[in-house]
Amino acid sequence: MVKLKNYNVVLKHFVLLLTFTSLISCAEKKYTVTRIEGKQIAITAQNSEQTQIENFIKPYRDRIDKDLSLVLSNAPETLDKSGEWQTPMGNFLSDITFEKSNVIFQLREKKSIDICLLNHGGIRTIISKGDVTARNAYEIMPFENSAFVIGLKEEQIMEMVNYIITEKKPHPLKGLTFTIDKDNQPKNILVDGKALHSNKIYYVVTSDYLVNGGDNMLFFKKGVEKYDLDYKLRNIIIDYFKENKVITANKDIRISKEP
Repeated sequence: MVKLKNYNVVLKHFVLLLTFTSLISCAEKKYTVTRIEGKQIAITAQNSEQTQIENFIKPYRDRIDKDLSLVLSNAPETLDKSGEWQTPMGNFLSDITFEKSNVIFQLREKKSIDICLLNHGGIRTIISKGDVTARNAYEIMPFENSAFVIGLKEEQIMEMVNYIITEKKPHPLKGLTFTIDKDNQPKNILVDGKALHSNKIYYVVTSDYLVNGGDNMLFFKKGVEKYDLDYKLRNIIIDYFKENKVITANKDIRISKEP
């Protein structure tokens, strides 16, 4: 009879070896980056798809460019942003915003606007001497801000005055005048030439950005009434350009300081 003891041991080792080899071959392989190669591909011409898109857009772009380039008015002198407490550009923008917004406010609410306050930082450029176009309006006011009217009490008007003094920036202002004394305190505060009254609500036209506390004008968030005029500040500028063939800025003093 043949003895198979040694043969069985060898066979078991052989099976274990095959199993181990199979497990190794089925394991997930890990790869590492050893080299990165690249090359530049020059763009020498538009492909047909790009050309089709360009041809489709061109008529619309040309039409917009034509509309923006249309001369609407003329500025005999440059309206700039320079000034300690007020600027020609600031006076101009606050005046026309007051004027155009007041017409709408009176028709809708049967009330009148008392004050206009905008922010100096919102004026992005000047109006240069010469022809004035719709493009100038987009350059001055590139944002989608709208005109809002907020009803404020005497307390908030005082906060507004103190804010202006503290900020020391020539924010566009209309309807409100005051003097800064030697102690840096306000006096002779007047709205439409009249002293403040504690029982009166003052209607202030401004932008939706400032209404929400922009530029830290937190007094607007304390308003007791709020009206959305649905009138873009940029459109106010464009409409004024269209209706007035000569653009000038009032030079009256709104904020004065004692020497």
